Amino acid sequence: MELHLENLSKRFGSKTVLEKINFSMQSGEFLALVGSSGSGKSTILRLIAGLDQPSEGSILVDGDPVTGPGPDRGMVFQKYSLYPWLSAADNVAFGMRLQGIKPQEIRERTGYFLEVVGLSDAGAKLPRELSGGMQQRVAIARALATNPRVLLLDEPFGALDLQIRESMQDFLLQLWQRTGLTVLLITHDVEEALVLAQRIHVLAPDPGRIIRSIDVNLDKQDLSQLRLSKDFLDLRRSLSGTLRALEAALC
Repeated sequence: MELHLENLSKRFGSKTVLEKINFSMQSGEFLALVGSSGSGKSTILRLIAGLDQPSEGSILVDGDPVTGPGPDRGMVFQKYSLYPWLSAADNVAFGMRLQGIKPQEIRERTGYFLEVVGLSDAGAKLPRELSGGMQQRVAIARALATNPRVLLLDEPFGALDLQIRESMQDFLLQLWQRTGLTVLLITHDVEEALVLAQRIHVLAPDPGRIIRSIDVNLDKQDLSQLRLSKDFLDLRRSLSGTLRALEAALC
């Protein structure tokens, strides 16, 4: 799988919100886009998902232009966006039913992906019976069940408290390591980006554009120790300094 953005720009009326965004992703890569509000992070994700169209430039998945939503791109939003009247299992199965997959395969894949996200015993529960972290796991399982070539994450843990957010970061990293997913994460949280991603692009606002890119070469075997390591803290300080400088320039 290859995702390629070339000279991607987006305008709403006379306002340019994205200007000449260029980057590529290879199969199995975990990339994060970091920026403050107004930097166009969510707009980029919506364009890749096919929920909106660029004003200029192109988006290609394996050489095919993105012209609208498709099962090759699974998206998970900050708000869990589960159907409250459907059980966890039926939420996971929803997209597969739209794809016309046979019922037996839907049942098998639903059970498999609930197991992957650690919710094998929660399939019959409604969203209101699940914690926030569990609901977001169901949303991830639903996105994975349609067999996407790239998983798009729109601040997926932003609504969770610190302890649950860190446990979900641990879960997502283990899931990526286990499945070899291709993942694009947007976040305003520098620490989250460093914990999860292999590469980070920093976005400046007004208009949104990439101003810095770094490779994250850290040992992620033990995330509790990672968050305390000198290399991690140095990178966090450097990226936070870049974002603070951008904010100061706008004042």
